[in-house]
Amino acid sequence: MTTDAPIAITAEAMQAHLQERLQPTFLEVLDESWQHEGHAGANGTGFGTHFRVRVASPLFAGKRRVAQHRLVYDALRIFIDHGAHAIAIETL
Repeated sequence: MTTDAPIAITAEAMQAHLQERLQPTFLEVLDESWQHEGHAGANGTGFGTHFRVRVASPLFAGKRRVAQHRLVYDALRIFIDHGAHAIAIETL
């Protein structure tokens, strides 16, 4: 993905991107934007701004939680750069 082209900020797109980048053994991406309507970063649609990611990956082995989260954030940077406001990460 390039940062020049518009991208869909959806749970499905994030899930596909993480699947490719992290080879997870477990992955769940939830769009929780509707729970944040009226809060900072909400776009008024109830979609595409606030996400929860639960992920387990062999790439996390031997890494501290901060390093695990950094791998997830780095993989999702394209979505953050295009308007995803908040991503809650749970590494398993």
